[in-house]
Amino acid sequence: MAVSDGAPPYHLRLMAHRIAVIGGDGIGPEVTTEALKVVRAAGVAIDATEFDLGGARYLRDGEILSDAILEELRGFDAILLGAVGTPEVPPGVIERGLLLKMRFDLDLYVNQRPFIGTGPGHTQPHDFVVIRENTEGPYVGEGGVLRKGTPHEVATQGSVNTRMGAERAIRYAFDLAVKRDGRKHVTLVHKTNVLTFAGDLWQRAFDAVAADYPGVGTAYNHVDAACIYFVQDPHRYDVIVTDNLFGDILTDLGGAVSGGIGLASSANLNPARTGPSMFEPVHGSAPDIVGTGKANPVAAILSAALMLDFLAEFAAADRIRAACDQPGPGTTTQIGDIIAARVAG
Repeated sequence: MAVSDGAPPYHLRLMAHRIAVIGGDGIGPEVTTEALKVVRAAGVAIDATEFDLGGARYLRDGEILSDAILEELRGFDAILLGAVGTPEVPPGVIERGLLLKMRFDLDLYVNQRPFIGTGPGHTQPHDFVVIRENTEGPYVGEGGVLRKGTPHEVATQGSVNTRMGAERAIRYAFDLAVKRDGRKHVTLVHKTNVLTFAGDLWQRAFDAVAADYPGVGTAYNHVDAACIYFVQDPHRYDVIVTDNLFGDILTDLGGAVSGGIGLASSANLNPARTGPSMFEPVHGSAPDIVGTGKANPVAAILSAALMLDFLAEFAAADRIRAACDQPGPGTTTQIGDIIAARVAG
């Protein structure tokens, strides 16, 4: 099921971080190869084990993510994922069976996505981060359908929110605001004027947590207003915290105003460290450019830098982020080589 990739000699393994690598589909294996190259160039000892999972594996033998493989993944320090999904697999099969299953079963309840860049029409760079609650909302699969295929079909899809789920994501956002070099400010994004039950729960949890952080400023934006501000005035933000669905949408927009989705990195975190956290670029598998050398590996490399932060390899992570600044044109491999050379130098 798993194939060791570049493992160090046995006497060095106690010092190496054990990384599960899911290259996945499309350009996923290409960009994860470059990410691992850069991590090693930064001098970080890793013992990487590859797992063959994704749409292609599902089409071959029906495997998505068995309980046995999930249990094996629990033994790693972190998971680096490239991208999953193929056009031949119906939507939702891999997403729910692999990505969401890992988020739920490994309790990856924080999705952290940083955005640094200069958006279209701006000269001043912005630097903000979105904290998305990662295990609740519509993603839990609540809902159903009645009279399917008839003119009277009814479909429901509810948003499941718990006080514990909202509060722990909010508290993580406040802790992050305290640690960052930013303005020490947290903005709650929701839709409290329409989603009066879920929104009220989130607002009350936010207010209760904010009381524990008197040195951190706060604000609230409706999600539609936040979409406008992301485009017109992203500099107003430091840390944003929001629910699962709004966070999914907002972070794609964040990538678009920060240089493109090909540069957007993410971390799916279990802050309690009861299991491994997972790190992945925001972009998809892009099957149309597989093998052409056109895939930009920067998002995967920056995701690996987030992984190193999680593993307390802070100096290496900072060097990688600095090296990713304007690497120049080139193929997937060439860009990886340029960044690796900068990091090693």
